[in-house]
Amino acid sequence: MIFAANFKTNHTRASTKEYVDTLLTKKSLFQNERLYIFPPLSALQKCESDIKIGAQNAYMIQSGAFTGEVGLEQLDEFDINTLIIGHSERRELLGESQTMVAQKFQFFKEHNFEIIYCIGEPLEVRENGEDHVLEYLSTQLEGIDTNYDKIMIAYEPIWAIGTGKSATIAEITSIHNALRKLTQAPLLYGGSVNLENIREIIQIDNVNGVLVGSASLDAKKFLELISLSR
Repeated sequence: MIFAANFKTNHTRASTKEYVDTLLTKKSLFQNERLYIFPPLSALQKCESDIKIGAQNAYMIQSGAFTGEVGLEQLDEFDINTLIIGHSERRELLGESQTMVAQKFQFFKEHNFEIIYCIGEPLEVRENGEDHVLEYLSTQLEGIDTNYDKIMIAYEPIWAIGTGKSATIAEITSIHNALRKLTQAPLLYGGSVNLENIREIIQIDNVNGVLVGSASLDAKKFLELISLSR
């Protein structure tokens, strides 16, 4: 099972190190799981353990004149080869188009990165029914190689991110079953995953893990979430 923690704009380099150290004191809880931690770019660091540290964002360049961005040169310093691409906050708040998202995916695929690729619909699409949801999600897969052997696809309905309102078990099941027809890649669910719903979510067919936001910010609570999934 895959457990990925997206810190977003939370934590520092020092607190991220403390977080990882806390996880490693309870390594027996996740020795059979795959753990990914995505701190802010300023908190990236090497981690010589089974826990993978990845970047929440990067630009498709080795290095160059791209103010405010990081490229391969900066990621290589910390042996980072895992990346989130397509998160709804970057699509919605920062205006990343599907064309740009696909270009990022292709660039980092060519550099052999593990990629958590995010898709998800806004509330108005969900309210129009599942056919509209699937049509919307299909547009977010344009230009993406869903057969890439290092892709993980995270379904994160936008209306459930950070709202405390998760998709229902039936909604998650239906979407993940539809995605499974398109790819054999690991399928993650994200969107208000917490201690109350993790056990049900993780037992859904074709859910291979979770991408967790606010519920992952405290290392001890993240460990509890992992333990509840058993």
